Amino acid sequence: MRRFTVAVLTAATLGTALSAVPAQAHQGRPALGLDNCAANACHFAVPAGTYDVTVRLGGESAASTKVTGEARRTLLAETATEAGEPVSRSFTVNVRTPEGEPTGAEGTPGLDLVIGGSAPALADIRVTPAKRARQIFLVGDSTVCDQPGDPYSGWGQQLPQYLRKGVSVANYADSGESTVSYLADSRLWATVQPQIRRGDLVLIQLAHNDKQTDEATYRANLETLVAGVREKGGKPVLVTPIVRRWFNADGTLNNNTALLVNGLGVDHPAVTRSVAAAHDVPLIDLTARTKALVESLGTEGSKALYLYNEKRDNTHTSVHGATVYADLVRDELVAQGLVPEGKTRVG
Repeated sequence: MRRFTVAVLTAATLGTALSAVPAQAHQGRPALGLDNCAANACHFAVPAGTYDVTVRLGGESAASTKVTGEARRTLLAETATEAGEPVSRSFTVNVRTPEGEPTGAEGTPGLDLVIGGSAPALADIRVTPAKRARQIFLVGDSTVCDQPGDPYSGWGQQLPQYLRKGVSVANYADSGESTVSYLADSRLWATVQPQIRRGDLVLIQLAHNDKQTDEATYRANLETLVAGVREKGGKPVLVTPIVRRWFNADGTLNNNTALLVNGLGVDHPAVTRSVAAAHDVPLIDLTARTKALVESLGTEGSKALYLYNEKRDNTHTSVHGATVYADLVRDELVAQGLVPEGKTRVG
C-alpha cells in the first residue's frame, strides 16, 4: 500500500486558510482534519449528506497528488506541486448509502477518501458540511455508474474532478438498467426523484439495455423522467448514449451495434434527440461526440478508451476512457451554461 507524505509546513506557510475548523461549524462535532487520516486513507465519520473538502497539497519535495473517494470516484485530478510551494484545492462530495451503485453493496458509512498519485503529499485537509451545494444527479447504466472494481469505470465516476466546489455529483446510474427497469425499481427513480431540489441538474443516459424496448415505450419513459425532474423544480438534461467500439471495414461506426439501434430498429439516440427538441430539454449528444472521437483515433488508438485490451469489451470504458468521456460531458455542460467552468482554486 502506498503511503502519502503528510507534509510538515510552518504556520507562516499555511496561513489562516488551514486553521482548524471550529467545532460549532459541525454542530458540536470535533473539527474534521488530518487526525482522520492514516497511511493513504482518510475516514470521516459523518452522516449522509453533501460536504465541502479543502486539501492542502505539497511539501518540502516536489509531489503529485490525486484524491479519490467513496466508490472509486475521482474527486481531484492528479495535481503537481513544486518543492516548498503547496497549493490548496477544494471540491464537494455526496455521501450516501449505498455509496456506489444503488443496487450494489452499501459500502462504508461516512466519507472515505484515498490520497494517491505518483508522489502523494497531503499537508492538511478539512471537511465541512456544504451549505449551498447544487447536485448533479446521474440517471444511467453501467457506462455511467460508479463501477465497484478495476478495470471498469463509468464516465459519471470521473465527472466530479471537473466540477467546482459547490457542485456535487450524486451518481445513481446502475449496471444493467433500461428505461423500463430504472422506472420500475424503487431503489432507482423512486429514490432519486424525492431528493431533487430546485436548480439541481439531472443527466439522463439510458439506452444500452433497452434492447427490446419499442419506440413508443422508450419515448414515453424518457418523457416520464423529464416530467418527474421538472415536477421537483430540477432541470433535466438528456444525454445520448456513448457509442460501442464496433468498426466497419471502412473505419467508420455507421452501424446499428455501434450507434445503439436496438433489435426492433429503435434508434435510441434519434429518439432522445427528438424528445429533447419536443420538450425543450437541454441535450448532450454524447453519441455524436464519442463517435467522432473514436473514429478519429481509429481501430487501434480507440482500444485504450474501452476495455478491449483487458476484456475484449467494446462497450464499457477503462478509467482513461471514462475520464475522456467525462471531459466531453463537462465541456457540453459548460458550453450550454449549465455549470460554471473549472474548479475553484483556494489559496
